[in-house]
Amino acid sequence: MPPLSDQLIANTFSLGCRARAMLRPANGKLMVESLAIASDSLLPSLIVGAGSNLLLLDDSVDALVIVPEISGVSIEPFDENEALVVVGAGESWHQFVMQTLDSGWQGLENLALIPGNVGAAPIQNIGAYGVEVADRIAHVDAYEITSGELHRFLPEQLQFGYRDSFFKREGKGRFLISSVAFRLSRNAPLNTGYEALRQALAATPEHLITAKCVAEAVIAVRQSKLPDPAKLGNAGSFFKNPIVSPEVFESLRSQYEKVPHYPQSDGRIKLAAGWLIERAGLKGMRRGDAGVHELQALVIVNYGKASGQQLFDVAREVRDTVWQKFSIALEPEVRILNRRAEDVVL
Repeated sequence: MPPLSDQLIANTFSLGCRARAMLRPANGKLMVESLAIASDSLLPSLIVGAGSNLLLLDDSVDALVIVPEISGVSIEPFDENEALVVVGAGESWHQFVMQTLDSGWQGLENLALIPGNVGAAPIQNIGAYGVEVADRIAHVDAYEITSGELHRFLPEQLQFGYRDSFFKREGKGRFLISSVAFRLSRNAPLNTGYEALRQALAATPEHLITAKCVAEAVIAVRQSKLPDPAKLGNAGSFFKNPIVSPEVFESLRSQYEKVPHYPQSDGRIKLAAGWLIERAGLKGMRRGDAGVHELQALVIVNYGKASGQQLFDVAREVRDTVWQKFSIALEPEVRILNRRAEDVVL
């Protein structure tokens, strides 16, 4: 087994986990070369961006970690009102969103301040405040890991769902995203339907609300609710919001009249995972340096020196307690990996 590299795997939980080996391809040619090295290596390959959705259970990972660092943003106008904006997978998501707004292109403003890099956005189908990235993706370019061939995926091929995509199912572990293209507009309708956004924008006359105003409101709301990973290790929302049958929802509403809920197009009901965790009495719960955030129950935090395993144990306690109280299963949004770079089920 080759010795550990001296490079830490990026992650917002502030866990000091090192890779067995690491490559940082910054262009398509280096991407293909990296995949050839991965193919010849006896180590499994692991693709990591900013690590904002990753929980590493051990202090090292026996894998060849590939960190795509392809940068660049190009804007190709269709006409005066619409453009195709292509961005490298290694760009910061939030910085890219703000750059599009500064250039007058809107459509991604509700997704401001989401941590991570652009390449991870379609995998997770990131979303916030009524908008998902799938709403704006025109295509995704990705290299097939085994062959090194470049493929272009159109939206209908990406099988987007709630925090889900082709890359988390049939395409899992098979492709390395190099760039993402978005279709943006000068005058896309603004989505301000969420109560938190309406409150944040209440002082602004409706006719003066711009996409930049919406982004600033989103940033303010997120900063008021979510801890800064640079100051307190966390990966944002640890669990997905569960989607349940109407029967399960009505049973819950018979006990809690004002349970927050969001009807889905298929008749099911999306519940707020944070609300369930808080009602289960877990908000602010702490086990050593691992715990549930005191202001936002959906966030599991590292208060200092917690290990990946300790954070995992807190997440499992949250899941089990919510199940015991409500008979509703919570599914992690965060990806959990063991020393062999294998996904771990909570």
